[in-house]
Amino acid sequence: MSGAKPGLTHIDAAGEAHMVDVSGKAETVRIATAEGYIRMSQETLALIRDGNARKGDVIGTARLAGIMAAKQTANLIPLCHPLMLTKVSVDITEDAALPGLRVTATAKLTGKTGVEMEALTAVSVACLTIYDMAKAADKAMEIGGVRLLEKSGGKSGDFRHPEAQS
Repeated sequence: MSGAKPGLTHIDAAGEAHMVDVSGKAETVRIATAEGYIRMSQETLALIRDGNARKGDVIGTARLAGIMAAKQTANLIPLCHPLMLTKVSVDITEDAALPGLRVTATAKLTGKTGVEMEALTAVSVACLTIYDMAKAADKAMEIGGVRLLEKSGGKSGDFRHPEAQS
């Protein structure tokens, strides 16, 4: 990690919110990966796994929702730059230990600002979509653990969450 001074980049000297000017930054390849989970009953997990949810293909729909959400991040989060993403992937896997589903999203571009918010937005919306599609079976589902796992590129350097698996 570089020696960049931590601080709130969206707050100016007067304490007012503003969009960061990235015009002077170099374009670099930037990649970010985020994760989250949705915990549910074993019965609900079986419904989703077996393709028997009343609303249809839960995992496929959630994957598509996550990708679409990443592309709309600047419309959802104030002060985020609109980005020309070159890749967004959303992976959803069963985790019997939860029980539930783990969601991992990766966003990538070559540009002047990072893609952490896009990856986090993809994970969040994918989890929300799973909840929406399965809530008739299980209103007690729990969304959690949404966090940045790693990012690379840019002036601040690389980051890897200390608890991220290798």
